[in-house]
Amino acid sequence: MPEEPCQCPDCQRFYREHDRLIREFSTLRQQQELNWAALQSFRTLSGRVLEDLQKRYGTSNNELLSTPSSSSGITDEQLDSLQQAIVDLENINAHLFSIEALMERIFDVKVPEAIEQKFRELAGELAPDPLNADRLRLNRLLHQTPDLPDKS
Repeated sequence: MPEEPCQCPDCQRFYREHDRLIREFSTLRQQQELNWAALQSFRTLSGRVLEDLQKRYGTSNNELLSTPSSSSGITDEQLDSLQQAIVDLENINAHLFSIEALMERIFDVKVPEAIEQKFRELAGELAPDPLNADRLRLNRLLHQTPDLPDKS
């Protein structure tokens, strides 16, 4: 018997987003483009935050350490936290560059229209329309959830 999916709000939000992305981007090409855009937006935002932190607080641990805490208005604990955040963001950005290099290889793959159609077909099975009346009724029956208002 398979384990029940987690019902916490974070997992439920993930399941909904997962299914939405499959429904709305149901071909190989659309998934390639979606993932490339997500990666680029992640790199852009984390890179900009790192750049801002480095400009504001220094680009290395030595510069951060040489900044007197009292004159900058931050505590030693906050300074340690900033140092760790900068190191972590530098690592994230390095990983994102590596992922980008790998993802470029994904764009080398092109499939015929018949295969793209198979993607669309299976997407409908993997992530059917959550607002489909039959699915809502079935969900309500199986899980006793109030997906459809009772007609009183």
